[in-house]
Amino acid sequence: MTDSQQPPRADDLMRPNSVEPTTDVDGHLAAYGAAFATGSSAVVDRFYEPDAVLVPQPGTALTGASARLAAYEHLLGFGVPMIAETRHLYVAGDIALSVVDWSMRGTAHQGYRLDLGGVAADVLRRGADGRWRYLINNPFGTGS
Repeated sequence: MTDSQQPPRADDLMRPNSVEPTTDVDGHLAAYGAAFATGSSAVVDRFYEPDAVLVPQPGTALTGASARLAAYEHLLGFGVPMIAETRHLYVAGDIALSVVDWSMRGTAHQGYRLDLGGVAADVLRRGADGRWRYLINNPFGTGS
């Protein structure tokens, strides 16, 4: 089980300000998982470049922080943890392609069974601060 699959620790959830993008591309997914576990769309959005693209469902590409925040409010509102594991990570200088198997399975806060998952095809870029952030986050990969 990878770090991103571990259940969030209570003290991590109480300190969302301590969750930041990493300077180690290999640690990006675990850090993103920790951000997701906070339940805060604002914390999750720290992992995106300002004009990054998020594809929250096949055929829908969103740009800009306000659109991403709304999409994450919806997703985080289920209250179901995300489990993710890197399948492939390819790095060329300050750009990386990350292929990730992910799932969200459990009972949503709304009382129904949730079963989401896919193989993400994501593009990351290392910023001037050395931290890796999403340029394109496409959770459904070729299904999008």
